Amino acid sequence: MNNETTNEEVNSKEDAMSEEKWAELIKAVYHNGLVALKMHYNDVEAQVSNFQDYGPVFVFHVKDESGSIYSCGFFLHELIARFQSDNDPAVWMASFFVDLMETKGGKPLPKPATTEEEAKAIIDNILVPQCIKAVTEEFAPEQVHAGLAWKEDHGPIFEAGFPTIIDGNNVCAISLHLLLTHLQLNRDPGELLIQGMYDIRKEHGLD
Repeated sequence: MNNETTNEEVNSKEDAMSEEKWAELIKAVYHNGLVALKMHYNDVEAQVSNFQDYGPVFVFHVKDESGSIYSCGFFLHELIARFQSDNDPAVWMASFFVDLMETKGGKPLPKPATTEEEAKAIIDNILVPQCIKAVTEEFAPEQVHAGLAWKEDHGPIFEAGFPTIIDGNNVCAISLHLLLTHLQLNRDPGELLIQGMYDIRKEHGLD
């Protein structure tokens, strides 16, 4: 649940910061995101939304040469981490749009579910199959475990792991809500699980 703890940290920092400082931070991240993407694309727009569980989310809209629009969202904490790291944030942010642009004609953010039935259909028909496919393909031909589970303190989660690892931690568990949020931001939820599974392999000295 790494991403969630990081967001909680950001939210607790929000309490400690004055409103003015917080507004400056949002403005700076918004500006840096636009500047980064404009190094790769000519027509870029952005908006900031506040997600109840995850704080500020920055959605960038890139228009290609044919006028098609592609949208992708990023969490505040991950953008701050990128802008403060040595990794090139412009290349990292642009990489998401390179993938999205493989879909011709544009890719706006998917419409969020308005009812519980719609949410369940998105989870059952899109999210879960996409996550299972991502982890099984990434680690093929190795046998992997992937599917829904329930945790008392977190509610519904998606678990992915290696049945062949017997000693110690062999499962990566991520809140279904966080995976669904990634899907709604045109991000690949499978990436979170794959990263978690590579971390498990690293822990066990397998990579």
